[in-house]
Amino acid sequence: MNTPLAIAGATNGGGVSTDTSRLASTDNLDAAGKRFEAIFTGMMLKSMRAAKLGDGLFDSKATEQFRDMQDQQLAQAMAAHAPIGIGKAMTEFLAKSAALTPSAEGNGTP
Repeated sequence: MNTPLAIAGATNGGGVSTDTSRLASTDNLDAAGKRFEAIFTGMMLKSMRAAKLGDGLFDSKATEQFRDMQDQQLAQAMAAHAPIGIGKAMTEFLAKSAALTPSAEGNGTP
């Protein structure tokens, strides 16, 4: 009997998938790099917001929630238009570990 876990791909004892077939495409690696960059930037913004020195006059849970959503959108825009480079570094590392080069897909050879 196949379990959903067995169908999705092999996993090690910790529950992390060992299926590396997604690394075969540079498009997938680039998308993962952009998402990683957005998450990292979002964590930086959240950390900076947590270091505030005092409460504002009109601060409430609603404004805090709106600010979090705004920071999330800002992080995604920053990752897409002005990346800091951590996503690209991660993409290059994964490409090397999968024995891919970014230009290899363009000429038809994996």
